[in-house]
Amino acid sequence: MSAEAGPGPLLVAGPETLLLQLDHPRAEACRAALAVFAELERSPGHVHTYRLTDLGLWNAKAAGLDPAEAVATVRRFAAGPVPQATVDRITEAMDRFGRVSIETAPGDAAAPSSPPDGDRSGSGRARTGDELVLWTDEPGLLDELLADPAVAQLTGARLGPTSVELNGACRGRLKQALTAVRWPADDRAALSPGVAFDIELRPELDLRPYQRHAVDSWLPSGTGVVVLPCGAGKTVTAIAAAAEVGAKTLVLVTGQASLSQWDRELRRFTTVEEADIGHYTAGRKEIRPITLATYQVMATRRDGRFRHLEMIHDGDWGLIIYDEVHLLPSAVFNLTAGIQTRRRLGLTATLIREDGREADVFTLVGPKRFDVPWADLELDGWIAPARCVEVRVTATDAERLAHARADQRAKAAVAATVDAKLDVVGSLLERHRAEPTLIIGTYLDGLRPIADRYGLPLVTGETPQRERLRLFDELRRGALGALVVSKVANFSLDLPEVSVAIQVSGSFGSRQEEAQRLGRILRPKADGRQAHFYSLITRDTVEQEHGQRRQRFLTEQGYHYEIIDAEQLPAGRQPGTGPTAEQL
Repeated sequence: MSAEAGPGPLLVAGPETLLLQLDHPRAEACRAALAVFAELERSPGHVHTYRLTDLGLWNAKAAGLDPAEAVATVRRFAAGPVPQATVDRITEAMDRFGRVSIETAPGDAAAPSSPPDGDRSGSGRARTGDELVLWTDEPGLLDELLADPAVAQLTGARLGPTSVELNGACRGRLKQALTAVRWPADDRAALSPGVAFDIELRPELDLRPYQRHAVDSWLPSGTGVVVLPCGAGKTVTAIAAAAEVGAKTLVLVTGQASLSQWDRELRRFTTVEEADIGHYTAGRKEIRPITLATYQVMATRRDGRFRHLEMIHDGDWGLIIYDEVHLLPSAVFNLTAGIQTRRRLGLTATLIREDGREADVFTLVGPKRFDVPWADLELDGWIAPARCVEVRVTATDAERLAHARADQRAKAAVAATVDAKLDVVGSLLERHRAEPTLIIGTYLDGLRPIADRYGLPLVTGETPQRERLRLFDELRRGALGALVVSKVANFSLDLPEVSVAIQVSGSFGSRQEEAQRLGRILRPKADGRQAHFYSLITRDTVEQEHGQRRQRFLTEQGYHYEIIDAEQLPAGRQPGTGPTAEQL
């Protein structure tokens, strides 16, 4: 009898809802297959709930998944016959991507020499280079689109039964309008080459197979998002993509630490001279062939204008890289809508945005071009194996009363800062005495007592950049055994040898933050040791509910949270005995 004989682990609970039974022997294989096109919505107990969303299905189609393959996946793992409504949901949504396209108007020098059909040839008038064509695969669809006022006001003269003029300046806004009416456009129009600039990779840079695959998946379109876990080499992948493009490049990053990391990696893996790398920050305004700029500066408004954003619009860039694209500020989104002629590469560990603007990433930066399950990279040894543990602590009667009386937002702060967490941190520091450790949290009222009690440095938003870098370097080198960090350590922190993270508090139910924090410890260790990610949760509070939501993304990637009581941990380290270099 085959391994797939008998009912599968997947229950179809509605046209958009799939329930995965975790105790089934084929559950893990099913989870990995579903992650390509379905979104994990809830993960309590022994049943996980997946939702079939437009965006998830469109991204899967853009990344090369055929609707028939998605349907076959559901049927292969289903516990019984798959209702036609579910088949129709998958097929209908995925078929919408590609039926509407934006193309360069024939007559422009960059237009293809052989238009796909007669209607795409337009009116034969001379083109200026800014004019595009919105094309649909049948007349009735174009009529439907033009009946929407938002679409109609962004298009021009009708060229034929299935095409209409579009001015290039409206390209981004029209794509947003089309996505809003569930007809996402496949943007095939020509991209500006930008100013040529040779970026040569050093011979010692040997791309990993998945990094090469990511570059090759992105390159044909020149737009879109590459999804890789933290520690898997997103920066190196993007540098390789920039080398393939060979043009003036703008890199937008989350902050100074990320900017410094990019600078180091560019010098390490390419032959680009120092004089060709510019820093565009609050303190420096250098525009060079490769310019590194922070989102914060780009989103700064002066005299009612985003003056720094004009630098992006006016620069003849051949490539714009959006690091941690899930954090792209609204102001930069708005500008991105107006620079759709540039090649665009988004980098992220998760497409989840806490503001719900995932559709804008899909529309304006581009669809997902490459994704790889974290568990696959772990099995191949490219990222460290990780053990995820939720440690539940008990609040005192006074803390429980304060939690009950607090308003909804304040409840999270009360739950995050209970005294019991200090003892648990000590126990975990003792358990991992010989391993570099990050203690991460959102609420400073909970972090300062930990730093004081165990004699550890604390890095917050107020810590000068030079001091931050010094402490990070000491932890990286092993001169410091543990470090307490606030949200500043969520992103672009390169600490290869750190193998333990203790999360004492988080930002409500942020799945994005959970993924980023685990990513801080996933780089492979020199000795092959396992990474440990602890999340301290106060039981019977809003924090327990938030914790379930935060863990959803990592569950989707194949990680399993072990839940233990704080009482199961051994006695911890005594106050004032933070780990030192000698103890390591």
